[in-house]
Amino acid sequence: MNFQQLRIVREVVRRQFNLTDASNALFTSQSGASKHIRDLEDELGVVLFERRGKRMLGLTPAGTTLFETVERILLESENLKRLAQQWVHEDQGRLRIATTHTQARYVLPRIIAHFRRDFPRVHLELQQCGPAEIVSLLRAGRVDIGMATEALGEASQELVTFPFHQWQHAVVVPEDHPLCDVEPLTLEAIARYPIVTYHEGFTGRSRIDQAFAAACVTPDVVMSALDADVIKTYVELNLGVGIIASVAFDSMRDAGLAMLEPDDLFPRNTTLIALRRGHLLRNFAYRFLECCSPELNSKAVQRALTLP
Repeated sequence: MNFQQLRIVREVVRRQFNLTDASNALFTSQSGASKHIRDLEDELGVVLFERRGKRMLGLTPAGTTLFETVERILLESENLKRLAQQWVHEDQGRLRIATTHTQARYVLPRIIAHFRRDFPRVHLELQQCGPAEIVSLLRAGRVDIGMATEALGEASQELVTFPFHQWQHAVVVPEDHPLCDVEPLTLEAIARYPIVTYHEGFTGRSRIDQAFAAACVTPDVVMSALDADVIKTYVELNLGVGIIASVAFDSMRDAGLAMLEPDDLFPRNTTLIALRRGHLLRNFAYRFLECCSPELNSKAVQRALTLP
C-alpha cells in the first residue's frame, strides 16, 4: 500500500468517478491509475468501486467505509508536512483563502494589509468563488480558510464555523431618484421600480427574497449579478433600483449614487469563517484569524476544532 494509490482513490471520488479526469489531475496515465486501484483492492481483499465494464459507477459498501480512512490518512500526511514546515519556516509559507467577491473586495483589504505587515513572507492565495464552491474547496483541503454568508453553516459535520461580521442590505439609487424622498421607505415603494440585485445563492439573496415574501410583495428583479460593482454599474444606467450589501457602498467612489439604509426592512446577515475539521493550520493562519476577529485566538479556535 502506498500514498499514490490512496491519492488516486480520493481523486476518483472527487472527480465523480471519472478515471480520466482523476488521472489528468494527478499527472498519471489512466492505465497506471487503474492498476494502482486494482493493486490496492487485491492487497485489501475487497472491491472498492462498482464498475460497468471499464467505467466506474461509485463506491461499493466496503469502499464507502474504507474511503473515510483513506481521507483521514491523506489529511494526516498533509498535516505532517505542514507541521514540519512550522518548525523549519515559522513565519513563511502559503495561506489559501476562499471567499466571495463582497468579502474580498470590501471587507478583507484592511485585514490583509494588517496581516501582511506582520507576515511579509507569507504568500496569500485569495480565491473568489461562490459559497458552494468554497465548501467544496474546504472539504478537499485545497484552501485553509473559507468565508461566506451562505452554505458554510450547512456543512457543520465537516466544517467548524465562527461568526465573522454582521451586515445588512441597502438600497442604491441615482442621487435624483424619487425613492430618496420617500419616508419611511417601504418594500412596497421599492417594488414599484425594477430591481437589480444579487444572483440566487450569493450575498444574502435568499434573505432579500424572504423579506419581500413576508411582506406579500412581489419584486420585479430585472437583472441579477454576482457582485455589487456590476449591480451599481447598471443602477447608474437607470436600469433599476439596486439592493446590495451596505459594506459595498463607498460615497467617494460611488459618486452620483445614493445609498438608502432601511434598518428594519431586511434582516441582518452574518458572514461566517469556516475551517475544515482535522486540517492543521500554521501559526500564521491563526494570526490571520485573529486579525479578522480578536475573539478568534488560537486557543479558542483549536478548542472548537477538537469539539465533537
